[in-house]
Formats: sequence, C-alpha cells, structure tokens
Amino acid sequence: MTNPWTIEDAEELYGVKRWGAGYFSIGENGSIQIAPNHRQPDVTIDMKEVVDEIIAEGIQLPAVIRFHDILRSQVEILNETFAKTIADANYEGRYVGVFPIKVNQMREVVEEIIDAGEPYDYGLEAGSKPELMAVLAYNENPRALTILNGYKDEDYLTLALLGRQLRRKIIIVIEKFSELEMLIPLSKKLGVEPIIGLRSKMMVRSSGKWAGSSGERAKFGLSITEILNIIELLKQENMLHCAKLLHFHIGSQLADIRKIKEAVSEGARLYAKLIQMGVELEYLDIGGGLGIDYDGTSSTTDSSRNYSTEEYVADVVYGVKQICDLENVPHPNLVSESGRAITAHHSCVVTNIVGEIKNTGAKFDISASSGEHILVSNMRELVNAADTMHPQERYNDAASFKQSAYEAFKLGILSLEEMAKLDTMYWQILTEIHHSLDRESFVFQELEELEDMLASQYLCNFSIFQSAADTWAIGQVLPIVPITRLDERPAVRCSIVDITCDSDGKLSKYIEGTEISDNIPMHTLRKGEEYHVGMFLTGAYQDVMGDMHNLFGRLTEVHIYSHDDEPGDFYIEEVVPGTSAEKVLETMQYNTDFMAKTVKKCIDREVRKGTIAPREGVRWTDYYEKCLAGSTYLKV
Repeated sequence: MTNPWTIEDAEELYGVKRWGAGYFSIGENGSIQIAPNHRQPDVTIDMKEVVDEIIAEGIQLPAVIRFHDILRSQVEILNETFAKTIADANYEGRYVGVFPIKVNQMREVVEEIIDAGEPYDYGLEAGSKPELMAVLAYNENPRALTILNGYKDEDYLTLALLGRQLRRKIIIVIEKFSELEMLIPLSKKLGVEPIIGLRSKMMVRSSGKWAGSSGERAKFGLSITEILNIIELLKQENMLHCAKLLHFHIGSQLADIRKIKEAVSEGARLYAKLIQMGVELEYLDIGGGLGIDYDGTSSTTDSSRNYSTEEYVADVVYGVKQICDLENVPHPNLVSESGRAITAHHSCVVTNIVGEIKNTGAKFDISASSGEHILVSNMRELVNAADTMHPQERYNDAASFKQSAYEAFKLGILSLEEMAKLDTMYWQILTEIHHSLDRESFVFQELEELEDMLASQYLCNFSIFQSAADTWAIGQVLPIVPITRLDERPAVRCSIVDITCDSDGKLSKYIEGTEISDNIPMHTLRKGEEYHVGMFLTGAYQDVMGDMHNLFGRLTEVHIYSHDDEPGDFYIEEVVPGTSAEKVLETMQYNTDFMAKTVKKCIDREVRKGTIAPREGVRWTDYYEKCLAGSTYLKV
C-alpha cells in the first residue's frame, strides 16, 4: 500500500527550502509560502493568495512577481555580514559594495536597491554608456561608490568626469592601456581630476561556464606588465595619486570556495606590492561571483555553490587581512560587485498550464479483424502477456514490432488502421511495463529512457526565450514548482514546453530531490481548474535578457510588499503592464497604424462586395485593433 503523501515528501521532491534561502517554503495547506523580510521571519505570504488577487484584479498571466522585501533583505544581509565580519576580525578598512546593474537594469529594482543600501553607502556599477547615464541619475549618495567597468570611448569618459563634477565617487576602471591615454588629456582639458581603478587580469582560473572571465585569455583586464606601464605613465603625468582602486574578477556564479580563496590571495598580494611601490590605493574590488544555490545541492555544480554567504565574506575579509599584515600594508576598503546574490530570489515567473501533450498516443479500437497483418497479431499477444513475460523481454519485443511496423508502413504493407492499432497497443504495453517496474522494483537498462518516453508535456503560457533565456542558452537550471496542491501526490511525470513555435522552447533540466532530471512529477490536470506553476530565482539576468522570439513580449510585472496589517500580510504596490502586440510589432519596425488601416480597408472591400455584413465588418475591425492593444500571450 502506498504511504500517504506529506508536505515533507513534497519538500524532498522539489527542494524548496534547499534553494529558497529562508524565503520560500511549503505550507501545511500545500501552497508555496514566502517570508520576504529577514527581520520578520514570522510574516509569511501565501503564494496562492497572491495569484488569486492578481487574477481578481484582472491581471492576465503569465506575470513576473517581484517580492521587493527580498531585495531589501539581500542588500541588508550582504552589507551587515561584511560589517560584522570586519568588526570580528579587527579589520581596519570598511565595506563599500556596489550593485552591477547589468544583472537587472529594471528601474524599480535599481531604485529599491539604492534605497535599501543607502544606510550602508551601497553603490552601483555600470559597464556601458546607457548604464552610466542611469547610474548618474540614481546613485546620488556622495559617500557611495560608482564603479565604471567595460570598454570606454570619449563620451563614456566625459560622462564619468561629469559625475566627478557632481561630487560623486566615480571610479573609472581602466581595462586597457589606450583608455588611460584617452582619459589623461580629456581630464586635463576639462579640468576634472579622475579617480582611477586598475583591473588586473588574474592568473588564477575559475571553473564552470564563466571560466573565461579569468586567466591569460580573459576578455578584460591588464597584465602585470601593463599595470606597471600604467603606473609609469601616471607618474610622468603627475597623476599617480589618482589611482585608488585595484579590481579583479574571475567569473560569475562561482561554485567552489577554493577558487575564491585563490583569487583573493592573488589580488591582495598584488594590492600589497602596489602599495609598497608608492601607489596610494584605497580600495580592493573583488568583483562579482558570489553564487546562488539554484539546485539546492550545496555542491560545485554550475548551478550551485559549496559555501554560505557568511563563509564567502569571512574568506574575503580574513584572506585580505592576512596578506596585508604579512606585507605590512594598510587594509584596503573592500568592494564587491555581487549582483546575482542580490536579485535572484526576489523575482519569479508564474504561469498557467494551458494543455497536456501526451506522448502515449491517442486511443484506437484494437480488437482483432479478419486478415490483419501478423505484426498486429504479434503486438496483441504482447498486450495479453503481462503476467507471463519478463518486463525486459516484453519491452524488447514491443520495440522490435514497432520498428518493423514502421518499415512495413513505408513500403505500403500496413494500412493506416493497422498502424493506429499497433501504436495504441505499443503505448499500452510500455505504460504497463513502467507501472510493473514501479510495483515490483524491476530495473533494467531502458528504464530511464522509458520514463522519458512516457512523460507528458505540460504546455505553459509563456516563452522560454523571453522569461528564462539562460535555460536555453547555457543550460541554467531554475527551480520549477507547482504553486498549490503540494499536499497531494504528483501523479504525472512531465516536461514543461512553452507556446513558441520552436522545438527549443522547452525546459530540459529539472530539480528532483538532489538530482537533475529530464522531467519532473506534477499533478494531474483537472478539467475546469487552473493549474499554476512558478519558475523561481529569475531575478538575475532572466528579467532583462529575454528576446522577442515569435514576437512574445515582456510579461506584466506585479510588485508585492509585505505588511502584517494587510489581509494575507501583503499588498500589490504596482502593476507594470506587459508589452502589447502593438509595441512588439513597432519594435520590429512595423507601422501598426498602417496595418490597422490596411486590414480595415480589406474588411470594407468585403463589406462592399456583400460577403461581410456592415455591422460584422465593424466588429472585425474593432477586434483586430483590440488584439493590437492586447497581450502577446494566450488569454485563457
């Protein structure tokens, strides 16, 4: 007898607490729960109630749901962890971190981070001219840093010097020697003294997807020889005192703490040697890389990390302190550019399942008929042999008959009806074999393949390319979990496919327990009842990297704040409408006014011919214009 399904079973399957970082869990009612404020862990929000209110407000799914309190919590946790560790270590510098807005340039996100970080003098990092323009407008704290990375032209450098005129702590990080050759005459021409940072090309190499960010073949950074040449040029120009920061970065989503320790050791040693040469550095920027445990395994896989935030911070602070003390140089102020760790958890995509694609085939009458082909008769014998054949033998015979039938059909030997019977019986046999293996614990080589073959596909109302670009581009694993019914046993193995017209529009990897699977158990769909699924940890990169494949636009955003005096401990603070079909088409240089007029002209022509009634013509014209103004996603 099957044991009753429990919340603990659901947690073991979906790993919500393992990847939820204290923010997400499964409630006793079977719904996802959110505790967005780390200072008020008892204030929880029921995800079902959030989705119900969204729908009641007439907001169409799919939607991005942002929990802004999680953003604030992550900013506070990172800054306070550094502050506590610095105090415990008797470290003589301070922490002045920055958020790299490339991770999520959404205005609402940047505003929230700036506001939450203001007590800590938490700044921003930009890597392009448009990002710098945004940073100049939003990072007004004169004590906070603005770090400028990326390749630079004269306009970029001029904007940076404007920031200096505004009394901002703008640090121009030199990525290549020619940038300094451009900056020096420009700063003298404008009469503005820059603050200069030097980005070192690290010898230590990272691992995983972003290993190319480090090592001799790294895209960004200066070799030791180039750094020494820059120091010599700054001396000649009487500007050595402008060099205040040393920067390094070995990659995003660093999974192994040992690589971080190596990088910190190398960076701190270089800092110390430059200080001893007379370079008056004040800041050591350790770059980004603080990872997220996407799959909840606490391992060195590309989608995990084998350390905590506390361990990361301790290794940075104590590692830099040890090197500086050994070299007898001052402790630098510490800078980090942690973006993924700040934003990933606060955002999720919630969508509805609009249909099921069953791989077990449609049903067809399999009763015997006179003169049927021997292959059909043989397959029918297999249907009736469940109690007399070993599952492996039965599977092998079914696969062989199916292949023979396929070849026979190509040669015109089998009729359509016979192929339909064979197909129906084939899938019936495979389903029975799979159930028998579950019951009797038979294991054979093709079991995993059999599970994949029998798995359904749940059709989700969203676009992978718009809302989860990294799952398609680099195989990033994101947690996929039903919003409700987690107190019920999930009975259907399935994969998630989107509504784009592309075979790559699907999620290929799922977190199942502590393993990564090709499909995931979900609940049986009920007629007339919506089934909502959440894709979590989408706040870093996924929010801003999506493309408009098939002209599916940005999703509607719903901003949630917690408040213990509100019903359900939350309220919807803002709704940002998704991109309409009209806006998406205009982005691709279509003239939607011309399109509407053209369609109206065609309808009017049919009205004059008498093929469409006048009132009907008006309705069709209005309907076309309504669709232009509407969502690009399915309305179900």
